Amino acid sequence: MKLSYVILYVQDIEASIVFYQKAFALKHRFTHESGDYAEMDTGATTLAFCSHELAKSVVDGQYMKAAQDMPIGSQITFEPDDVKEAYQHALQAGAKSISAPVVKPWNFEVAMLQDVDGHMVELAKNLA
Repeated sequence: MKLSYVILYVQDIEASIVFYQKAFALKHRFTHESGDYAEMDTGATTLAFCSHELAKSVVDGQYMKAAQDMPIGSQITFEPDDVKEAYQHALQAGAKSISAPVVKPWNFEVAMLQDVDGHMVELAKNLA
C-alpha cells in the first residue's frame, strides 16, 4: 500500500494555495471548477486542500477543524535543503512559529510551524 494523498480541510482554498506557494515554494497543480478542492505538486504523494463545505459530504459526521490557537494532533513534513532558511521564508509568508529550528538527538534539524488554518507543518532534514 502506498500513501497517495494528504488532504487538509481548510477554510479558504485559494488562501491555502497562495500560502503554500509562498511559504514552501510548492506548485499549484489543479483546482476543481467548484473551487472546493485543489492539489499541489509535491511529488509521489499529493497534498490537497478540501473546503470545509465539501468535507461535509466526505466525512460522515463532525470533525475538529484545525485552528491557530490549538494545533490538532497531526502534521505534514517537508524536507528543505536548508531548514533555517525555509523556516524564515515560511514565517515571512505568514506561517506561525511553534518551534524554531533545532537539532534533535536523532540528528535531524527540525522546525515546526502552523499554516494559515492552523495545520502543523514540520521542516526536517537528516544531518547524517
